[in-house]
Amino acid sequence: MIAYSEVSAFTETPGHGNRAGVVLDAAHLSRQDMQALAELLGAPETVFITRREGTIARVRYFTPTQEVDFCGHATIALGFTLAQAGQWPDGQDLHLDTLVGRVPLRLHSEAGVPRRVWMRQPSPAYRAVPAPLRADLAEALGIDHRMIHRGLPLAAASTGLWSVFVPLLDAVILDGLEPDLTRVHALSDALGVGSIYAYAPMGVNRFAARDFAPALGIPEDPVTGSAGGALMALLASQGRLPVRGERACGLVYQGHALGTPGEVEVELELDGQRVTKVHVGGCATVEREGVWSPPTPATR
Repeated sequence: MIAYSEVSAFTETPGHGNRAGVVLDAAHLSRQDMQALAELLGAPETVFITRREGTIARVRYFTPTQEVDFCGHATIALGFTLAQAGQWPDGQDLHLDTLVGRVPLRLHSEAGVPRRVWMRQPSPAYRAVPAPLRADLAEALGIDHRMIHRGLPLAAASTGLWSVFVPLLDAVILDGLEPDLTRVHALSDALGVGSIYAYAPMGVNRFAARDFAPALGIPEDPVTGSAGGALMALLASQGRLPVRGERACGLVYQGHALGTPGEVEVELELDGQRVTKVHVGGCATVEREGVWSPPTPATR
């Protein structure tokens, strides 16, 4: 029997944020077993610890349809679950070995109660999006190309998982999006990204966002930690975030269109305009726990 938890990340309110499956001991599960459980839970991502040695854990991430290299909200959910289970003492850093490299985690507690998990995401990378595709992206999102914000970057970026970031004029346009998911899927494949991430300014360092990832089997991801970090890194790299000293910070509001609001906090370290470190933080709440029996080899 395999114990699992269902955890909502980037929120303290049950039913809000982004749901993730968490399995703390998957050492004896095959890839097929992990995919089967991820499909059964139906969360956007499920994370599995396949090996742990002290403060280093090897993890794998699965959507209901496929394995992915990295997932921000599932990482936050995993850290919070470990802390609540007494398997991650406050004051001790934890390191996750993922398909995109080692991801350090830091726990913030208050009066001994876990409150927030911070992850240092992989170093950011950026790619330009061909100008002729701007109109195609707008049409896929169901809007006129004139609704794209010309003062904010439209580009691909990654801190573990590639997305194309499409800036919109305001949150009203964002909330009204009715994307053609077939076209979104085709554009994602053509651009070599996992999702199309639309965002709109709500202040100098605050943004609303929606993330469409049919290429990963997720029509719309409620709250996306990896993309939130990549967005802020992209903005800072182009001088679109206020910087104090060698640091910048920002906040992403996501999930409101799905009735599951959550908040992604981002802190950046910079050397000039080059982003050297991306830290993403958030709360979480464990909603339910259960056990599952992998199918026997004869029934797979």
